[in-house]
Amino acid sequence: MPSNDTPIVAMLISPNREIAESFLRAAAPVRLFQVVSDLKSYLPPQVLEMRLRQWKPDVVLLDLSTEIDDACETIRYLLNRTPQIQVVGLHSQQDGNAIVRSLRAGASEFLWMPFEASAQQEAYGRVVKLAAPSVTEEQELGTVIGFASTKPGSGASTLAAQCAFAIQRVSKKKVLLLDLDLLGGTIGFYLKIHHPYSFVDLLDRENLPDQEEWHTLAAHLDGIDILPGPEEPQTMSLDPGRLHLVVEMMRKQYDFIVLDLPTVFHRTALLAFSEANAACLVTTAELPSLHLTRKAIEMLAVVGFEKNRYSILVNRLSRQEGIAAADVEKMFGASVSAVLPNDYFSLHRVVTRGEPLSQESELGRAIESVSAKFAGVPIDQARKTKSFWGMKPVFSQT
Repeated sequence: MPSNDTPIVAMLISPNREIAESFLRAAAPVRLFQVVSDLKSYLPPQVLEMRLRQWKPDVVLLDLSTEIDDACETIRYLLNRTPQIQVVGLHSQQDGNAIVRSLRAGASEFLWMPFEASAQQEAYGRVVKLAAPSVTEEQELGTVIGFASTKPGSGASTLAAQCAFAIQRVSKKKVLLLDLDLLGGTIGFYLKIHHPYSFVDLLDRENLPDQEEWHTLAAHLDGIDILPGPEEPQTMSLDPGRLHLVVEMMRKQYDFIVLDLPTVFHRTALLAFSEANAACLVTTAELPSLHLTRKAIEMLAVVGFEKNRYSILVNRLSRQEGIAAADVEKMFGASVSAVLPNDYFSLHRVVTRGEPLSQESELGRAIESVSAKFAGVPIDQARKTKSFWGMKPVFSQT
């Protein structure tokens, strides 16, 4: 949070465009609120969370005149998330009912047209004073990596599991593999794990587990901790605030958290993508999968995910496909970050046994290269995977 008259980074949410335009005109010469995003409607929590992750505002400037109930729901959401975001209510006039309701919901300040400079300065001072300082530096927290397919059966779960093993192997750090597909999670099946606990048990707890409890809550296999999907399919709708809180807790206890997600069109995947430091969109070269990948890219753009916020992985590409990575990039209008070979026999063996891929297999070497990139660990030149049939390196350096 800034101080000493440094501008506050602000997100403006105002269906009432007269209020929005009036505030932007009044704020420009004062230079205390730097509006980086001007939204024209109240947003549902999951979409709002994505916007917050994208713009990282210090404060939200919120229209209270259009629909006070929706505005108060937004205020409560912003105050209940971690970290909290201060809210300044905006109105066309000094409306007593709106002032009382917004302050009871948790707003820090209330401003009304014509948004005089002195009023802005008072609101600025109070917001800066109330803002809680960050006690944990970003670099001290673990890295979250999410894998979501565009079409069921594209291999996202396999890649998530094998990347988790490879990241631990190349980094020698603490890794958690978490199955967030609550309806049809397959991590437990792939790794032959029968475990009584899942992510659902964390959602139901009043107090989140400390580091010591993880030894009993998580399963353990080949150096990584694992929380498989629930034994019985769960149809619950994840609360974005609770998801954020649990993931942040995990980031304080693990160096890497690998998320196996349902298809990207599922709400859970979108929420998890907003939490991830690295999001992976997994496709194959089959026409239905390519078609859905293009639709997924369009959908991600609509909800605020720019193309530089996720990686596209083309899985199980073989000579018989007759398609090159460059062709796939033209279809998507986006770069392909990694191409992984179709190594059926190696994969069948490890799924049958529930174990990590051998580093000697073609697919194992490819996944190791991808995982080393995520872990920020250089791979020895002799172990780097070579260009895949002259098309493109396994992991693009761009």
